[in-house]
Amino acid sequence: MGWIVPIGIVGVVMARGAFTTWVRAKHGYPLEDEGHGRRRRGFSHRNDAVDEGRKVELLTGENERLNGQVSRLEERIAVLERIATDPAERTAREIEALRGQ
Repeated sequence: MGWIVPIGIVGVVMARGAFTTWVRAKHGYPLEDEGHGRRRRGFSHRNDAVDEGRKVELLTGENERLNGQVSRLEERIAVLERIATDPAERTAREIEALRGQ
């Protein structure tokens, strides 16, 4: 009967770990950073700062690319609007003038 207590303690500890992991996963917390209550603060904060800096750089580059793309699309829309609203004879003259060049 003396072996039930150690097995019970191990079972409770394992159940606690499983429950903690389930709660962290359910609420969206990272699972790989548990550290069993002890966290090396300096090391993880430096990595977080590097990751955040890299994210900012990537987002800035993507933002510039998308702004350029929006500008080009606005120019194309302006041309299409001009074509759609111009009289047909003027558009035909411009096309013929371009063919003659």
